[in-house]
Amino acid sequence: MTTAPEPAPESAMSSTAAPANPAANAPGTASPPRFSRTPDLADPDVQRLRVTIRHYFLDTFDRYESLFECLASEEAYTIKPIALRHPLIFYFGHTATFFVNKLLLTRMIDRRLDHRLESMFAVGVDEMSWDDLDDTHYDWPTVAEVQAYRDRVRALVLDLIDHAPLQSPIDWANPWWAIIMGIEHERIHLETSSVLIRQHALHHVRPSAAWAPRGDTAAPAPANALVPVAGGAVSVGKSYDSPQYGWDNEYGRHEAQVEDFQASRHLVSNAEFLAFVESGGYLNHHNWGDEGREWLSFSQAQHPTFWIKKTQGWALRLMTEEIPMPWAWPVEVNYHEAKAFCNWKASETGQPVRLPTEDEWYRLYDAAGLADPGESPMNANLHLDHGASSCPVDTWRHGDWYDVVGNVWQWTETPTYPFDGFDVHPIYDDFTTPTFDGRHNLIKGGSWVSCGNEAVRASRYAFRRHFFQHAGFRYVVSHAPAVAPSGYYETDKLMSEYAEFHYGDEYFGVANFSRTLAAMAIEAMGQRPRRRALDLGCASGRATFELARTFDAVTGVDFSARFISQGVQLIQTGQLRYTLADEGELVLYKARTLAELGLGDTVDRVEFYQGDACNLKTQFTGYDLVLAANLIDRLYDPAKFLDQIHTRIVPGGLLMITSPYTWLEEHTPRAAWIGGFKKDAENYTTLDGLQDHLGRHFRLIDGPTEVPFVIRETRRKFQHTLSEVTIWERLPG
Repeated sequence: MTTAPEPAPESAMSSTAAPANPAANAPGTASPPRFSRTPDLADPDVQRLRVTIRHYFLDTFDRYESLFECLASEEAYTIKPIALRHPLIFYFGHTATFFVNKLLLTRMIDRRLDHRLESMFAVGVDEMSWDDLDDTHYDWPTVAEVQAYRDRVRALVLDLIDHAPLQSPIDWANPWWAIIMGIEHERIHLETSSVLIRQHALHHVRPSAAWAPRGDTAAPAPANALVPVAGGAVSVGKSYDSPQYGWDNEYGRHEAQVEDFQASRHLVSNAEFLAFVESGGYLNHHNWGDEGREWLSFSQAQHPTFWIKKTQGWALRLMTEEIPMPWAWPVEVNYHEAKAFCNWKASETGQPVRLPTEDEWYRLYDAAGLADPGESPMNANLHLDHGASSCPVDTWRHGDWYDVVGNVWQWTETPTYPFDGFDVHPIYDDFTTPTFDGRHNLIKGGSWVSCGNEAVRASRYAFRRHFFQHAGFRYVVSHAPAVAPSGYYETDKLMSEYAEFHYGDEYFGVANFSRTLAAMAIEAMGQRPRRRALDLGCASGRATFELARTFDAVTGVDFSARFISQGVQLIQTGQLRYTLADEGELVLYKARTLAELGLGDTVDRVEFYQGDACNLKTQFTGYDLVLAANLIDRLYDPAKFLDQIHTRIVPGGLLMITSPYTWLEEHTPRAAWIGGFKKDAENYTTLDGLQDHLGRHFRLIDGPTEVPFVIRETRRKFQHTLSEVTIWERLPG
């Protein structure tokens, strides 16, 4: 079936970006057909948008199938190239199954095409530790069966593109997002599968004209040098109304201030890396981090994975062949190797050499004068525009540097993390979130095969540090530490429930409990001084921040260091991330910031400590208000607490106690309960006990009042509880 040709938009690269040696790109040959770029999804002409998406889909689907022509036999499909991933027959079928799965979720289709294959091809093995070997065995289908399945998926998607209702723009709430997601997903696997083919035994692969490498292998490697990069502001994050497709971790907001630094003019070439190898870089473990040493011990590596030591010298493994070492091409290594090189370089030069952070890469991008108005630059080794391999590191100039984008990905020091305002897409909620673990580092810039979303400025891809992509690195010199925001999500069920209880949504019309209590306490203070407040049993700390709206200083104390860690995290980062149980093993990802709760200006007046309410340290005294929310029925000796708390409050100050009076022996020995039992044959309530213990030093000025609260356990299970509130004034003396 014919398709309309894609219009050729102007290059997005600045005028300073030009090949140092244009003849080296394709000497004596015609340029290959231009691989389509990620489209404008806000085109108001719906028919033209259909044509664009149709071309984008076919261009991708065909190019992906052509990649597998590099496999030499049926056996090559079913033998694993590496133990950490499935054989290539899986990836041949996986990208087609992805379309079906996502189209089902958006209700664009209502039935599967092949249950057996779609079950087998659903989940890839892409996030494993280097020593986590997958021994799962499958009765893989034949290549012909998978090709027939792909043909059915092709016809299905084309029919949808041609006939399904379409409204512009296609944003991520639009059902058509699933089609674009499937195309971009296949473009990711175009790259990752090319890496697996490169890792396959040589007898399992064969050359393909569509995947021929470049011929400029004999160029001498240029000397590298450091070039200053002016510091400045970095502001990144994609808007949810962007007309360009994006993965979830690209959205939101991130701002940072980057100090001046120096960046290597070139990517590190094979020749430059050779000095590290010949100096015993893989034998001297002192330049490797702990994780790097473990990987080195396991792998027994003595040089980069794609280097081959031969009697006549070094060779380099490409996708389908071995060639004499192209010393001017960029070295391709994992993060551990790149980091070890930087540490060695630092010891050799006495300078603070390291990998760049993600923020520094953005500064370098801007300093090089690159532009990204929606389409990736063509004047770089990207999009398969210039052959199926790397090229010399002095080919594509970008300002004062080379290969700021393209040629190979560039490792950074930054473990991936979500921007402020991050949200998961409902039909692919585990695309990025599994990588927020501190073990996946961001790679930037793209490689020769990176295309579509991979090649735009906003892309944020991350891999485990021991994995191999078509990735190398450049180094920077900077005295600034390589600090990255945390990407951690609280996953413990109890901790997540409390995070939601304190900072999350309101349910069934019940107002936030902590905010309600703080407002009641502030109102009860009247004209009393509001100098210092103590939130005792503060848990995750919401009331602590709420009290700081009007108090000069507020201290949150809780017996659990884990609970107060959430408050501390909010002070340090202004943000709390956590998962919520949805149903069964399914979870939701949430984030809350102090700013969106109107509490951003309270952090300077708040501090948190771990402490025992029954045995407080002497420093916790002189308070105008003490709030003890849902605390007394969780103490091991509530009477001791009640009999001593007056020593912590100034005369005329207030004590606010709230509790559902849920006495349980697992928290409080039966003999220590202060109410909730028969005394002298009559009911003796907790309020009676409070009056007996507090009466000598306090008078009750408000309450009892019942205040409801709701704790969410799952999407459909909640606890609804009433807490009794009493407010007591400290008497003189």
